[in-house]
Formats: sequence, C-alpha cells, structure tokens
Amino acid sequence: MANKALLVGINKYKMPGADLNGCVNDVTNIRDILVKYLGFTISNIRVVVNERATKKAIIERLKWLVKDAKSGDRLLFHFSGHGSQIRDRDGDELKDRLDEILCPHDMDWDGTYIIDDELEEIFSSLPKGVNLEVLLDSCHSGTGTREMMSIAALPQELSFKQRFLEPPMDIYCRVEEDLDVKRILKSGNPWQHVLFAGCKENQTSADANIGGSYNGAFTYYFCKHLREGQGNITRGELLKRVRASLKFNGFTQIPNLECPVAEKKKKMLE
Repeated sequence: MANKALLVGINKYKMPGADLNGCVNDVTNIRDILVKYLGFTISNIRVVVNERATKKAIIERLKWLVKDAKSGDRLLFHFSGHGSQIRDRDGDELKDRLDEILCPHDMDWDGTYIIDDELEEIFSSLPKGVNLEVLLDSCHSGTGTREMMSIAALPQELSFKQRFLEPPMDIYCRVEEDLDVKRILKSGNPWQHVLFAGCKENQTSADANIGGSYNGAFTYYFCKHLREGQGNITRGELLKRVRASLKFNGFTQIPNLECPVAEKKKKMLE
C-alpha cells in the first residue's frame, strides 16, 4: 500500500490584486497532519507553492500522484488558493453551463487555469480500490470579491478575503445565467473518490486572520479537529465539527463532503 499526497498553496498570483495570505500556511498545516496522524512519510508528499505553482507544474504533479496507483493505495490532493468559474465549452454542464476552475499562480482568462474536466480526466484513470481524498479550500461561487473585508460581528483580530477570482466583464458576458454550480468531481462518482469542499457551491471560502496568523478558515478548523482526535475521527463527524466551529466563529461558509454514504462513517484515507 502506497501513500502519496500533493499539496498546493498559492498566496502570490501573477494577476494584479489577486494575492492571498493563508494558503501556504494551509499546506504546512495539512502536511503536519498527514505525517503525524495519517501515516504519510515526508518523501511521499509533494508541495508546490506560490510562483512554482503554475498550471504546468500542478498538472505534472497530479499525474505523478495517480501514476502506478493500485488498489489499496491512499492518495490526497489539497488545493488552497483562488477558485472561479467560466462558461462550459464542451456541453457537459447541462444544468448551469458553467465549469469550475482552480486558479494557478500564472492564472489568466485565456486558458491558463485548471478546469474541472481536466481533474476528472486525471482522476478517472485510477483503478477501483484506490482511496483518493480531495480537499479544496477555494471558492465555487458565481459572485465574490477580492477586496479585504472586516466584519463587525467577528472578533477584532479576524478579517478575511474571499478566495474567489471575479471574472472580467468579457468573461461574464459569455455566461447567460448565473445559476448554482456543480462540484469539481462529477455526481455519481463511480470511482468513489472523497471530496471535502470548503464551502457550498454558491458560497465563498475565507482567507482569514485567526489569532494573528492567516489560514484558510476551512483548513484551519479541519486540521484543528483532526489533531484533537489524533486522526481517529470519521469523515462525517469531522465535517460536523468543522461546520460547528466555522459557525461559532462567525463564518457563513458551510463545508461539504461528497462521497458514498458508507465512506462518511470511515476515517480519512481509511
């Protein structure tokens, strides 16, 4: 049985005004959890951050992640950075005609992004019995802002950015309707992959200053509760505790877990 993980965190974007603050901390937080509680070794965890996290580099490492995978292997992909959406070009998004994208460091609106169909193509090559866990701390919303926000109802030290890149007007004009969006992994999910998403499809994920350090709010509480349980916590219970912590601390985002019902009763990567 092999353990492999790819962790991507992007604070620095080539696109002006798009920088975030907590994504690299998210990567180090997840890496610590994998090594201390989930049986991973440092040599089997690949990390790519900031300027090195180009589309080309991320795709190459995703292919490394799935290469030679066999039944029983445990794989994890974590992305912390901006997300957005573009108009579906191949006709597979019949409900909303929108494709979800992950935004690499060299993001532009002319094709330098990672579309959900590209992820599905890579992950669909995995044989049955491979345990793939996907953690996305980014936005999947039709509206959003890059501007810094301070919320009066939150503690004074807690301020946040939305992890959503708002498309320019010419991209917006290609979309006829702004409807609910789907997930990175398609419904039905015949390969039984597990997806933790930092928010619902019509929400944004926060890049937050929590106790003097920037983190993704979802990743911060995700790791907090995994540590408290020393990794011995079911996915369903973990989701419940993360949601409760976010709500208690004033965040409106509601994380989602997509996987077969039986997997919700198991621990991560079990």
